[in-house]
Amino acid sequence: MPVLNRAAELHGEVTAWRRHLHSLPEIGFELDRTATFVAERLREFGCDDVVTGIGQSGVVAVIRGSKGDGPAIGLRADMDALPIVETSGVEHSSKVSGTMHACGHDGHTAMLLGAAKHLAETRNFAGSSVLIFQPAEEIGRGANAMIDDGLMHRFGIERVFGMHNMPGLKEGSFAIRPDGIMASSSRFTLIVKGVGGHAARPQSVVDPIVIAAQIIEALQVIVSRNTDPLQAVVVSVTKVSAGTAFNIIPEQVELLGTVRTLDPALVGVTRDRIEHIARSIAEAGGGSIEYDFDAAVPVTLNHAEETVLAADVAADIAGEAGIDRAAEPVMAGEDFSQMLRARPGAFIFIGNGDTAGLHHPAYDFNDAIIPQGMSYWVRLVETALAPRA
Repeated sequence: MPVLNRAAELHGEVTAWRRHLHSLPEIGFELDRTATFVAERLREFGCDDVVTGIGQSGVVAVIRGSKGDGPAIGLRADMDALPIVETSGVEHSSKVSGTMHACGHDGHTAMLLGAAKHLAETRNFAGSSVLIFQPAEEIGRGANAMIDDGLMHRFGIERVFGMHNMPGLKEGSFAIRPDGIMASSSRFTLIVKGVGGHAARPQSVVDPIVIAAQIIEALQVIVSRNTDPLQAVVVSVTKVSAGTAFNIIPEQVELLGTVRTLDPALVGVTRDRIEHIARSIAEAGGGSIEYDFDAAVPVTLNHAEETVLAADVAADIAGEAGIDRAAEPVMAGEDFSQMLRARPGAFIFIGNGDTAGLHHPAYDFNDAIIPQGMSYWVRLVETALAPRA
């Protein structure tokens, strides 16, 4: 089945919603405008229940099918933006200084709203579709916040599905794989402590900058020499903060970084290896460290049965040539992984075409893929919740 006629009819309206959301981005859990806009649309559509404030600022809507009783499945879109100065130059560019939708969550939200409108009109399924509009994906906190607020139990969700756009993937095509599709994303903070003093008297200080530089270099051996070459691990130091003036050796250096892997067992191993390397180098140089490791986002693990279901639905929309069922995994993290820990389900990519990359200041969601995304959500509900004979 190609794109739904109703999805094509709603294309202009959903595009307008998307561009409105793009122009007024919000970050983390602070989504007052966004959540209000979403809830207002859902009530206008006639959803059976619209609940706000789940996970602080999440919105959940329930649409009950007209074909009898059945299970409930969850469809999730993320709503938050990023602290990036937009350079896309589009007419609907961000009006909020230093904040932009650089990951397409505006598009994800709009596509799920469009699907909600169609599902509320037709209700051609048995059971309930639960539409989940999640905050704080970019900081890896929103999914757990909603789960902790009773998302799965309160709404009786038995399976859950997510979707994300992917620049570089052919416009309107889909990609998925069973098991690990996105990496875990852990963050660490290392404070290297020394003894500060005058830059002209290095012999009387313990220079934390020199120690930190050695640590940064040594951490690279975790991937190159401490990890099986067939296992994917990325260790990155992404921020270094130290010093106040050219002639002062500071007391300490703060290092921030991330660890990403597709093997859940390697998270703890890498965590401990970072600490051992950093502490050993610091102590050898006469300094010390403080270390904090936050395994915030686990590996996004697709469940086998739900992956086949999602891929088959995508093939109905884009044709078999338009679905990659064995996509390469992505080393970025995604907190939808927490929902997949709570319930079986699957996460799929939809092609954004030849656009700027995610988290790039020139990125913009490709509105041409809205009908495909809407059609996927609708067909997924109607397939997963088809009346039983």
